[in-house]
Order: sequence, then C-alpha cells, then structure tokens
Amino acid sequence: MKTFLDDNFLLQSKSAERSYHEHAKKMPIIDYHNHLIPELIATNKRFDNITQPWLYGDHYKWRAMRTNGVDERFCTGDASDWEKFEKWAETVPHTMRNPLYHWTHLELKRYFGVEDILNKQTAKKIYDKASKKLSHDEFRVQGLLTMMNVESLCTTDDPIDSLEFHSQIKGQNLPFKVFPTWRPDKSMAIENLEAYNEYLDKLCEVSGIEINSYSALINALRKRHDFFASLGCKLSDHGIEHFYAEDYTISEIESIFAKARKKAPLTHVEILKFKSAALYDLAILDHEKGWAQQFHIGALRNNNSRLLNKLGPDTGFDSIGDFQIAIPMSRFLDRLDKNDKLAKTIIYNLNPADNEVIATMIGNFQDGSIAGKIQFGSGWWFLDQKDGMEKQINALSTLGLLSRFVGMLTDSRSFLSYPRHEYFRRILCNLLGKDIENGELPNDIDFIGSMVEDICYNNAKNYFKFNS
Repeated sequence: MKTFLDDNFLLQSKSAERSYHEHAKKMPIIDYHNHLIPELIATNKRFDNITQPWLYGDHYKWRAMRTNGVDERFCTGDASDWEKFEKWAETVPHTMRNPLYHWTHLELKRYFGVEDILNKQTAKKIYDKASKKLSHDEFRVQGLLTMMNVESLCTTDDPIDSLEFHSQIKGQNLPFKVFPTWRPDKSMAIENLEAYNEYLDKLCEVSGIEINSYSALINALRKRHDFFASLGCKLSDHGIEHFYAEDYTISEIESIFAKARKKAPLTHVEILKFKSAALYDLAILDHEKGWAQQFHIGALRNNNSRLLNKLGPDTGFDSIGDFQIAIPMSRFLDRLDKNDKLAKTIIYNLNPADNEVIATMIGNFQDGSIAGKIQFGSGWWFLDQKDGMEKQINALSTLGLLSRFVGMLTDSRSFLSYPRHEYFRRILCNLLGKDIENGELPNDIDFIGSMVEDICYNNAKNYFKFNS
C-alpha cells in the first residue's frame, strides 16, 4: 500500500516515476494565467499568518466550508484569522476525494515542510509553524514565487488599470518576470447600462479619448492595448459564457452604442450583436500585436442572487453551464481566419461534455504557421482536478497533438497555489507511464521525457515568447 503524498504520489508505475522525477520535476514554471495581485508582488508583501495567503479570497475553500455547515462569518466575515483557519482545518477531513484535500496537503508540505494531516487536532500546531515561517524574509511574496521555480507569470488586468505596480516590478531585479494580461470583459458588458456607462467614463479618463461612438470606444481600447504592450503584455483573456458571432453591420453597432450611452433599453438581439462586434474587434487588436488570446467559456456565474447582493461576485456561487457552444465558436474563429486575423488562441471550457467539441474545433483552424497555434486549454476551475485533467488530456491526445500542448497554469488568487503545476505534471506522467506499461507507447523514456518537458515548459516558452 502506498503512503499518502510520498515521493511517488499519483505515480502508479516505474515509467511514470521516471518521467516525473527525471523530466517533469526539474522544469521551471511559466504561469501564463492567474489572478495574483501585482501590488503584493511589487511591495514583496509579508503575510502575518497562513490564513491571509491561504483563505482570503479563496472561494474554493469557502464553498467547501459552507457545505460543511460553517457560518459565513468564518468564510468572508469578521472572524479572526485563527478562527477562520480553525474552521477550515475542521472542514479539511470532509474534503477527501475533492482536489482541495490534495492541494491543501501539497501546499503545506512544499512551502512549510508540514507532514501532518490537517484537522481540528493538528490545526494549532500547523497554524503556528506555517505562520512563523511566513514571518521570515524568504517567505515574503517574492520568495514564495522563487522557491517554486517560477520563471514567468501573468496577472489578469482590466484595460483601465494603471499597471503602476507592473511598472515597479519591471524596475526590480527579480529572478522571475511578471507581465499583465489584457482582460477587457467590462468593455463588452453592455447588458448592465448603468455599470457600463460608469465604466466607459473611467475608460475615457485613462485613455484621454471622449467615447461618444463605437469607433471611439475601439480607439480608446487600442490606446490602452498599446500601453499594456509597452509593459510586456502578450496575452488577452476573456471570461464569456460562450462565443458571440451574430451578423451585424457597423451602422447597427454604432446605433446600439448610441442607445447604450443614453441608457436606452437594449433588446437581447442588440446585446448579442454588440458583443459579437466587440469580441471580433478586440481579437483584431491581439492579432496585430502577435498576442495570444484566451477564452474561458462555459461558466454560469452568480447563481445565488441573495448572496451576490450581500457578498459580491467571485465569492463561490458559480457553476458549470450547459451552453450551446459549437456553432458560435466555429463562426467566430472562421470570421477571423477568413480575414487572416486569427491570433494564437487558447480555449478553456468548463463543461466536460464539451471536451471533444473543442478538441476537434481547434483542428479546424491550425494553419501550419506555428505548432499548436490553436490550443485546447488545460482543465479549468471545476475541471482543475485529477479527473478533469485526465479527461482534457485524453480528449486532446486522441483528437489532436498532446505533444504541442502549452500545459498548466494556476488560475489562482493565492501565492500558495503553485503546487498545482506539480499536481498536473504528476497526472500527466502517470497517464503516459500507464500507456508505456500497457505497451500502448514505446518504452522510450528519453523521447517521452522530452515530450513531458515540452508540455511542462518548452511549449509555453516557445508559444508566448515572453523574453523576446
């Protein structure tokens, strides 16, 4: 019987062990999508205790705690940091077979050398040990990133963000690089006219452009796009339910925008047409600069209206959606491709039922210009776990080229989430090792190990070219 979280955790064959220990483990990390706060990197934040980097803002943990009967006071409320940690520790034993159980203990072990299982009885000992280590300089934010062998990371930033902390980071001599990512979702969110107009007013201010027409909106976004590029940005990201690809004319879009600026109600069709135009024109900006564009599709957000009103978004009330994605995705990509405006593209889905849809769709738009130009992104959010990762890898393997995959990312708000890269690498090596042991792949660890190194690091390095 194997021991929990030993050196061969998740590795179920000698071939898997060799692939991981000789190849995957040593590769640096390129974390090309996360939600880390640039200010905390720039100021090299020191955390007072483990609750702060571990539980603040972590809606994964909050969902589990609520399900375990923990009052909201201990999730997002005014309980002390120790009380919140204690309630999380009491919840952890009930998370067995949820990825939180693996992540929790991987993070405790890799950052703090904690071998104990977290529960109510061990909580105080673990809290004190981890919190004491966090008081040391090497456990400040920049040290946490360095100890995980992070080479590059990309935060997620709105077009109106000043990027002042990215500027500060750029001037520091750090062992890793930090880049902004362009996330223009709010520039398309025309369905909420009050919030949309407030956002446009802020965009006017930072761009110096009076946004009184759709063309002016695109000009303002282009100016901010240029500014992001000046600080090394090479990626965009869109969090959308599905792709938008309605037919429209520019005169229609100008008319819709004028109505929106006057806060006149829009029809559902008008909203879809506007989003279709905006998504297309934003994609054009990415293509012009040679950026990669990312699309996170399939989330049904803010399901609990009562708690949305009380706590706000991104607090743990989202789920997998069941949108019809194939036709609009095909139309959107084809519209760009036929105009020779299709940038490098990564598509992440949240519904595992759509894995094969996306794995086959990306093959329609590979053009031979670069390897893996159109990517099926790694398991995301609710699929960021062993079963979800395996299904994504299997779909990509059978319907595309796994060897050209750009690999894993954290998609996290926590500086303690980097063992998720290790988690992915172990799962990848275990799948390949199983095929070797079954005679489904040749017993050529050197070649397969080289492929593992590519998926873990080299493919992303060549795809994004952060250092060029």
